[in-house]
Amino acid sequence: MAIYLSSLVGSASIGVYSLATDKIVIVPKYVPLKKAERLARWLKVKLIHTNIGESVLIGALSCANSNGILLPHYVKEEEIETIKSVFKDGNITVMETKKTAYGNMILANDYGAIVDPRLKKSEVKKIEETLDVEAVPGEIAGLPYVGSLAIATNKGVLAHPLLKDSERKLLEDVFKVQVDVGTINCGIPYIGTGLIGNRHAAVAGSLTTGPEMFIIGNVLEVTEE
Repeated sequence: MAIYLSSLVGSASIGVYSLATDKIVIVPKYVPLKKAERLARWLKVKLIHTNIGESVLIGALSCANSNGILLPHYVKEEEIETIKSVFKDGNITVMETKKTAYGNMILANDYGAIVDPRLKKSEVKKIEETLDVEAVPGEIAGLPYVGSLAIATNKGVLAHPLLKDSERKLLEDVFKVQVDVGTINCGIPYIGTGLIGNRHAAVAGSLTTGPEMFIIGNVLEVTEE
């Protein structure tokens, strides 16, 4: 298990542009295939090389765990087919609402999910059915866009430094893993924007410092390599 540094489409905000679970990593088509394959190799998962709704903002627009993936309403049919061809046994749900940034609104691992409290009950039900976990409304650092404020793997949760004690308890209860706080990319508190990971490895934005990598490694139980 290891932690790596990388950038995508010229940016250290790799969590905005990619999405990883214990089974897959989705990387935009604009990223050279060799680089995308390297990410998949690091994470020890299958590669899905596609855009979402012709956008490179994979991590912001979609949310997934080992059981399923949630996609915005304007995802293209050929993109869905590309995902299906690799993520064969996963639930694939297109959310037919005006909202699109599901990667920002949902934080999930294989044990549970925290969702933006502003989501409707019908939307939360669809999230639960797709990811096959309980989805609980919650905030991180008093803010609702939980997917951009933390990363959750099946080993740990790393969250915004202003995480409240009550929020930490909720995260521990829902995700059933250790929870801690940190930053990414030299002080950015929006962890989800600059970090992807799973039980095998973590990939942090290229501006991430040594001390930040140390915390990531401890919380997500991956080591520097």
